[in-house]
Parts: sequence; structure tokens; C-alpha cells
Amino acid sequence: MSAEGADAAEVDAARQQKILSGFKLNFMNLRDADSGKILWQDSEDLSVPDVEHEARVPKKVLKCRAVSRELNFSSEEEMTDFRLEQYVLFKGKPLEEWHFKFGFVMPGSTNSWQSVLEAAPESQMMPANVLTGNVMIETKFFDGDLLVSTSRVRIFYV
Repeated sequence: MSAEGADAAEVDAARQQKILSGFKLNFMNLRDADSGKILWQDSEDLSVPDVEHEARVPKKVLKCRAVSRELNFSSEEEMTDFRLEQYVLFKGKPLEEWHFKFGFVMPGSTNSWQSVLEAAPESQMMPANVLTGNVMIETKFFDGDLLVSTSRVRIFYV
């Protein structure tokens, strides 16, 4: 790698660390998209990398036609193109993949971000007792092409 390439990598690493240290997921909730009723909410910072988080989600979320997910987050740093890539893994194998784009984040701001997730057809849904503990949601947080953090949450259906 050239000195110029090494310098760019160091700048990216410093920027990544600065964004990550000033980023916090304040809470997340899941709602029935049709009724608006909150089915699950947690205030644990599920964006923290290098640990396996756990979420205990009511089974009835699997019966919803669509689920609205709200993320409330704070960022000390400006991000010009905040986005997420989410991978749903079943026993370590990819099941679903979603991409979400938020866009510009003002420095020193707190933001809410809602996304609607459509359910698979009922014929393709696995039962909660098969899914519970076997589903991992891996979320990659980006500012543009810069990977800021990767978080992993194991789902238990209760």
C-alpha cells in the first residue's frame, strides 16, 4: 500500500472511531404497522459492536402483515449518508437482506427513523418455536461507504 493509501486508511479509521464513539441507539421499537400498537421496545444500545445482544420479541410480531420499526439515535458527529444494511441469519445462513437509507445526520442531533418491513407470505413463514434463538440480525452501520459498526442481535420469540 502506498503512503497515500495508508494515510487514507488512517483517516477512515479515525473517522470511523469518532463517529462510533459519538453514536448511541437510544431505543428501538416494533409496531404492528396496521394498528400502530407497540409490540416490543428496548432501550439497550443494540448498536454496540463486539458483543452478541439478545432481544426477546413477542411471537405475535410474526403474525403481522407488516411491522414498523422505529430507531431513535443520537450522533455527536455529522454523517452525510447514514445507512444500514441488515442481514437476517437463520442458524448462520442468510435468510433475508434489507438496505435502509437515512441520509444526512446533523452533528449533536437526536433522530427518529421509521421503516416498514413487509412480512413474507404466510406459507413461507417458519414457526416461532423453530426461529427462537436461531435468528441473528446483523446490522452494518455506514456513513456512505465507511463501515462505522457491525452489531449482532440474537432473537428469542416469547
